[in-house]
Amino acid sequence: MGIELVIFIAAILFGIFLYWRESNSNATYRFLNKIVNSKELQMSPDNPKGFVYQQSLLPRIIFVVSLVLVSALIVEFLTPIAVFSSYNGVSAFASFAVGTLLGTYIAGFVIKSSEVIEEQSESLEDKFDDVVEKGKDFIEDLRTREPKVVEEAKKEIKTEPEVEKPSARDRLKDKGLM
Repeated sequence: MGIELVIFIAAILFGIFLYWRESNSNATYRFLNKIVNSKELQMSPDNPKGFVYQQSLLPRIIFVVSLVLVSALIVEFLTPIAVFSSYNGVSAFASFAVGTLLGTYIAGFVIKSSEVIEEQSESLEDKFDDVVEKGKDFIEDLRTREPKVVEEAKKEIKTEPEVEKPSARDRLKDKGLM
């Protein structure tokens, strides 16, 4: 179980490396595309798709398994290591294929999330600054402004109660005109 875990982790790292290399340049895929396809069917120059980069699940599985299979056949025939003659060899082959596939998806997630974070970093920074400024204003309002009840009471105190003015009839009586 220990060697399989090491193989699996190494395969994840290999998958990450494979995806990262193809995200930077897909020259091998373009070369193979030029050899295999006619001029009308060749991919456009600005297409970034590669063997695993921006591929759907099935083509990615086919490429990874065929790559691992060819590597295992080379190891089988060129070295004394027997990959396909025991359960351990087949298990290591399967672990490497699954780990590589998992590594490509992990790398895709990391690259995509870093692009999104870069894209949103300036707007997030502006939003954070706005939130900080609004928070400062809110705290300043809390410190300086008195409660609403106190403000209303002060307004009532400032306005002096109106003394009742005598009516026009009473004023005329006072002057003796009535």
